Amino acid sequence: MVVSKSLYEDERFIFKVNKLLKELWIEAKNINHYLLSFVHRSFVNEKADVSDQHNERLEFLWDAVLELVVTSHLYNDFPKKPEGELTDIRSSLVRWRNLAIVAKKVNFPDYLILWKWEDQWGWRENNYILANTVEAFLWAIYLDLWYSEAEKFIIKHIYSTLEDILKNNLIKDPKSLLQEYTQADICITPSYNVLSETGPDHDKTFVVWVYLDEKMIWEWKWSSKKKAQEDAALNAYNTRNEWEKNFKKFSENNK
Repeated sequence: MVVSKSLYEDERFIFKVNKLLKELWIEAKNINHYLLSFVHRSFVNEKADVSDQHNERLEFLWDAVLELVVTSHLYNDFPKKPEGELTDIRSSLVRWRNLAIVAKKVNFPDYLILWKWEDQWGWRENNYILANTVEAFLWAIYLDLWYSEAEKFIIKHIYSTLEDILKNNLIKDPKSLLQEYTQADICITPSYNVLSETGPDHDKTFVVWVYLDEKMIWEWKWSSKKKAQEDAALNAYNTRNEWEKNFKKFSENNK
């Protein structure tokens, strides 16, 4: 896979990525893979005359390597844990929130190629975009240097976050956390509804509401239905003390 050379006329960017690879102890054979991993779709949508490739192409098979590495190490490191618990732990490691944390630790925001408006709107710090960049970067390593080098990166930068995840009880995903809480406290399972979706196909915004017994308790906007639901659930869970009293009063008044 070769990126159009016209996209990288600024040699400073190539120098920056080469410097990053050295800092990460990656001896690249084909830097084009790594350059492409930082190209966001917004840039290509606005600069189609420059390049028609972006990092979502590299994201396509990212989990084939990441999940295999994480699964094999969890299996060996926790021989007594049941399959269900290992699955939850694996999910917490490869979850986009965790990958975004990893991206910030290795300074990936400094390397993203975005369209100027997305850059001004703060997309460089967008957790979902950063997680996608990590996924694309992993696949770039695999394409360039194969499995063993991708495994080294995963163990050093992603699997190493396991200690913090276990210490802070971050294994459950936000929707599971909220569901367990509401079922135990008020015997109701949350439901989610996409209130609206706006924007072109390549840049949609979804508004999601979280409901308890047909009463909306939280709203969130995001560029993905799944991510909007997860963020809405997380914010609802973190602010449960704010809405829970009002919800119980509402329920009592409508009995």
